[in-house]
Amino acid sequence: MIQTDNPLASVIIVNWNGMKFIEDCLISIEKQTWKNLECILVDNGSSDGSDEYMQAWAKRIPNAQVILLSRNTGFCQANNIGFAKAKGEWIALLNNDAVADPNWIAELIRHGDVANGIGMLGGKILFSEPKGMIDKAGHLIYWDGQNRGRGTMEKDTGQYDREEEILWPDACAALYHRLVLEETKGFDEDFFAYGDDADLGMRARLLGWKAWYVPSAIVHHRHSATAGAYSPLKIMLVERNRLLLAIKNFPMPLLLSNPFWSLRRFIWHLYAALKRQGSATQLVAAEGWGRILLIFARAYISAIRNLPAALRRRGQIQRTRRLSNREVRDLLRRFQIDLRQLTFRD
Repeated sequence: MIQTDNPLASVIIVNWNGMKFIEDCLISIEKQTWKNLECILVDNGSSDGSDEYMQAWAKRIPNAQVILLSRNTGFCQANNIGFAKAKGEWIALLNNDAVADPNWIAELIRHGDVANGIGMLGGKILFSEPKGMIDKAGHLIYWDGQNRGRGTMEKDTGQYDREEEILWPDACAALYHRLVLEETKGFDEDFFAYGDDADLGMRARLLGWKAWYVPSAIVHHRHSATAGAYSPLKIMLVERNRLLLAIKNFPMPLLLSNPFWSLRRFIWHLYAALKRQGSATQLVAAEGWGRILLIFARAYISAIRNLPAALRRRGQIQRTRRLSNREVRDLLRRFQIDLRQLTFRD
């Protein structure tokens, strides 16, 4: 596919009971300076009236459509349904609790370069509250598959104002070339939500695609407004999905060492909790130690149930990847998150 000068961009927004914030999100799409645009809204069986609001909005906006699903299928399947409907050369994802600056899509597309393998792009994602704080500026990864946004919870002082390569973009606000989605076949629907963009990004990297960071493409995000930052479901999915990511994508030597790296991470989380710092402290305060153990048990039981499908997908991924074991390890090392940062920063 040859990249055109004025390509059609498809924006996909998945919604589930987002009446509190969907209006601001859609207004930001109306204000985009990139005009060759279509908008696909996928509703996951909302019951708060946000589905009706989106239908009314789409009737007055050119090239907008709403897909109504009967139940909450999760972030992954809903986006895949949107991918199947999208006609754009470039496909953007935007969370329903995010607000994009007017030049968001234009800046991302301007930096896309399929000829040089840049098929994934992300901008600077800032928290809506508190102001001036970074949510994500790309992603970093730990050796067991756990990943976190680069710069999370840092004050934005310009430290991430340089255009540069990143590991992959955060799907809260990301741009993908159609070829990336065709080659990867989109999100793994077994993930349901959380870690799905890491898995998609990792599979794209294994196929040789690159990701680029565009700091001038700014989005303001109400972080975890839909599920809650420390909801038991979110914690379970994050832990389960990082393991599924490793099973599917990691070279065998790294996969076999996964228990060691996870144990090391858990010890550091415990240390941070004893110091009353980091996400573990917040989780203990919200759920208590006993419930946390049950959440993690559910995560591993669910991972075991998903193991046969993950192993089948691993076979396909490992057969078709274009990076050697050494190149994969070098990639992860280049974008490795510091363990202290992972465990001591909320």
